[in-house]
Amino acid sequence: MPHVEINCFPGRSDEQKKACAEKIADVIAETLGCKTSSVSVAIKEIAEEDWKELVWDKKIAPEKEKLYKEPGYSYK
Repeated sequence: MPHVEINCFPGRSDEQKKACAEKIADVIAETLGCKTSSVSVAIKEIAEEDWKELVWDKKIAPEKEKLYKEPGYSYK
């Protein structure tokens, strides 16, 4: 039962978010060998000015060893 949480800046339409979630679910199901009905995808909008505090400091930096795809930016 894979669950994916996407954090992004605001500005995408509900249609864009739904299309993204559907494509992500398809890729996960194909890659991990499960049904798309087993995959859930959440999309949370985080304001750019809150990104470092809410995403980088709490989710990316502390779990860097678990990242299979690292971002091409950093906060130092």
